[in-house]
Amino acid sequence: MVRNETLLVLGLSLGASAISALISFTGSLTRPGGLGDQAANLNRSMAPDRPWLDLSWQLFGIATALVPVLLVGHLLMRERAGMGAIGFDLRRPWFDLGRGAVVAAGIGGSGLLLYLGAQQAGFNLTVVPESLPEVWWKFPVLILSATENSVVEEVIVIGYLLRRLDQLGWSPMASMAASSGLRGLYHLYQGIGGMIGNMVMGVIFVWLYRRWGRVGPLVAAHALIDIVAFIGYALLAGRVGWLPTA
Repeated sequence: MVRNETLLVLGLSLGASAISALISFTGSLTRPGGLGDQAANLNRSMAPDRPWLDLSWQLFGIATALVPVLLVGHLLMRERAGMGAIGFDLRRPWFDLGRGAVVAAGIGGSGLLLYLGAQQAGFNLTVVPESLPEVWWKFPVLILSATENSVVEEVIVIGYLLRRLDQLGWSPMASMAASSGLRGLYHLYQGIGGMIGNMVMGVIFVWLYRRWGRVGPLVAAHALIDIVAFIGYALLAGRVGWLPTA
C-alpha cells in the first residue's frame, strides 16, 4: 500500500514531470541545431494580448499544481502525522527563513555559474525564466510561481518521498539517490547541465533535511533562488551581455 501510494502521488506530480522532461529533452536532441540554440521557456503568456484571461490561466496553473501537495497533506493526516511530521509548518518561521536564505545564497551563485558554463559548452538549452507581457501582475505572478515550484518540489521530493522510502526500508543512501535522481530528471528539459546541477542540489537538500528534520528551510531556499532568477531575468534580459536570451 505504501509503495503504491507513493507511485500514485509521483504519477500525479513530479514523476509525470520527469517523464515529460525526458520526452522534451529527446525532442531537443533530435531537433536540428545544438542545445545551446534552443530555449526552455518557464513562465510564458497563456493568452497573448488578453491580460485578464492570461492572468486567469496563470493563477489556475499555479493553483492546480499545488493539488498534489494538498493530497500529501491529506495522506499524512490519515496517518495522524500531518505536515508537521516533515517540518512544513509555521512552528519555526525565522529558523526556516534564516537557514533558507543562507542556503539560497550558497547554491544560487554556483548554480548560475554552472548554467552559464553548460550553456556555453552546448550541454544546456537557453533557459528563459519568464517571457510574460509587461502588465501590472507580472512580478506578483512570478513570485507566486516561484513559491509554487518550491512548495511542490520540496514537500514531495524531499519530505514526502523520503518519509515513504524510510517506511519501505530503503537505506539513507538509496533514498538520497532516488530523491536527487528524480529532481535531476524532471529538470532534464533544460539539458544535461540542468539535470546535473539539480541532482547536486538534491543531494545537498536531502543532507540538510536529514540534519534539520524540516522541509521549511528548503522551501524558503528554493523559493528565494527562483524569485531571484525570475525577477532578475525580467529586469536584466537584453540589458547585460553575460545573460543568454532566446
